[in-house]
Amino acid sequence: MTEYPPPAASLSVATTKTPGTIWQITAWSLWDWGGAAFNAVMTTFIFTALYLTGDDFGGADKATATLAFAMSISGFAIALFAPVAGQRTDHSGRRKLWLGINTLIVVALTGACFFVQPQESYLLFGCMLIAAGHVFFEIAGVNYNAMLLQISTKKTIGRISGFGWAAGYLGGIVALLIVYFALIKPDVGIFGITSADGMTYRAVAVFSALWILVFSIPVLLAIPESKPDPNMPKVGFFQSYKELFRTIMRLWRTDRHTVYFLISSAIFRDGLAAIFTFGAVLAVGSFGFKPGDVLIFAIAGNVVAAVGALSAGFFDDKFGPKAVIVTSLVGLLVSGGALLFLDGKNAFWVFGLILCLFVGPAQSSARTFMGRLAPDGQEGEMFGLYATTGRAVSFLAPQLFGYSILIFGAQRWGIIGILVVLLLGLLLLLPVKAPAHGR
Repeated sequence: MTEYPPPAASLSVATTKTPGTIWQITAWSLWDWGGAAFNAVMTTFIFTALYLTGDDFGGADKATATLAFAMSISGFAIALFAPVAGQRTDHSGRRKLWLGINTLIVVALTGACFFVQPQESYLLFGCMLIAAGHVFFEIAGVNYNAMLLQISTKKTIGRISGFGWAAGYLGGIVALLIVYFALIKPDVGIFGITSADGMTYRAVAVFSALWILVFSIPVLLAIPESKPDPNMPKVGFFQSYKELFRTIMRLWRTDRHTVYFLISSAIFRDGLAAIFTFGAVLAVGSFGFKPGDVLIFAIAGNVVAAVGALSAGFFDDKFGPKAVIVTSLVGLLVSGGALLFLDGKNAFWVFGLILCLFVGPAQSSARTFMGRLAPDGQEGEMFGLYATTGRAVSFLAPQLFGYSILIFGAQRWGIIGILVVLLLGLLLLLPVKAPAHGR
């Protein structure tokens, strides 16, 4: 069996690469802009939070538990299939094709949420659609992240990655505003849509599907298809797992710092996800926010996170991704710690927005760190491992959040659980050797 070339054989973000054109970079970023409709509208703020986990589906407790169970299964599926999916597109040279196929599946699953009627009998159906959409969105994201290395060089990867993250945040803001003012806020929305029979939120699903579809087209037109690697063996689906195991063993023998980064990033990325997951819960339960205040804060937080991700891209290219991640994690620990001891809306507005400011750079530079480490021809597989490790510990921050509340007796102290995860990720990152960057 042909072995993969060692990482030292070539750099995936080589200095001799031709940088992407403005149109290619913009088209690539628009996929993130469109995907925000699934992340922000469908799974975070609108469809699941305001509709699928409501009283019409058997009560918040039952509906939330069912959704959580479905999402845990989706996380397992992502961990199982993401690295192999990335590996196989590396072999075949069909990265763009599979990005398109998986995105279309996400569009279909999102649009199918229109058929989720406000009855308890539809709860499982709705949760399965969201969970399945999550799986295909993450697998599409593996190919999307690998495309970053087709349009960037060692001197530009940080800025381009930051631009993509910023586009995702801003796309979420625009989509949320359209949905809120066109469908949710008015008694009679656009096209005469009302809340009868859950039609407001079912229309949100149709809007989200169209939003994803429209903004996914440019990347499929602008970015050329990746080339197959003639040195890679053509193997069957199950044989791919043997190849994956060989890759992990090779990394452990020849490039152990990549393994260390995958472990550390999995932990601190779980902490970053927890900030978004529990931020709104804390705002309402511990800092006196009303539901309307949460939406306003969400929009403001996305703006700040976009600015942070966009500006941090320049620091990434100048000082390297590790410096940006370490600085961001320290900023998150300080601002998160302040919220443990301060009360009121004003405190949450100030330090909550500081949290958002540092989340964007940490997310963006974690992606560029992985991109700088990935060998030529193995970008998809490496980003598949990146997705898998992120799912492997996705239980950590939520559990520590819950245990902290039980131990200290108040919701606010759940922040301690998130801070512990961020600190652990930071400590594990410190000894990791930084990849080459800039000149």
